Amino acid sequence: MLYPSIDSLLKKINSKYTLVSVAAKRAREMQQNNDQQIEKTKSVKFVGKALEEIDANLLYYEKSDAK
Repeated sequence: MLYPSIDSLLKKINSKYTLVSVAAKRAREMQQNNDQQIEKTKSVKFVGKALEEIDANLLYYEKSDAK
């Protein structure tokens, strides 16, 4: 079973596309800066760590009204 589950993640960010975009951007940021917000993660890879941050409400997405 995958952790965190897609169901719990979609409660935080309601679009799969947005979820993937936010996690990928945060994963790149973590890889460059080595600044994860969770001490002990279950995931080894950066994308998994980013998803864990989203699930722990440490990372979120706000929709902008940019045109």
